[in-house]
Amino acid sequence: MSGPRDQRGGATVLVVAMAGVLLLLGAAVALVIAVVAAHRSAQSAADLAALSGARALSRGADGCAAATTAASANRARLSSCAVTGRVVEVRVQVDGPRWLGQSAELTALARAGPAS
Repeated sequence: MSGPRDQRGGATVLVVAMAGVLLLLGAAVALVIAVVAAHRSAQSAADLAALSGARALSRGADGCAAATTAASANRARLSSCAVTGRVVEVRVQVDGPRWLGQSAELTALARAGPAS
């Protein structure tokens, strides 16, 4: 008798394989969402640091020191700060998501100063 009995359990194998594919796809989507969220956080920290630096410059204070304080308050590290006239340009880094032992630092750049 080699009819329908030979195919028993075939659907189970297919369901397990599809569940594995969906699990892998879900993990990939979650990783992409985490990277996008971390980049948005980096960009927000850069924008706020640049604005803080420009405001400090307009008051006669050190713009880069104010930018460093603003970046660290937003859980970011100021990697560079340049003051040109009354314009402050900053670059910040934030830690990205960790997955399978890999990690990434996300970088964002922002400028602020008076309108020309």
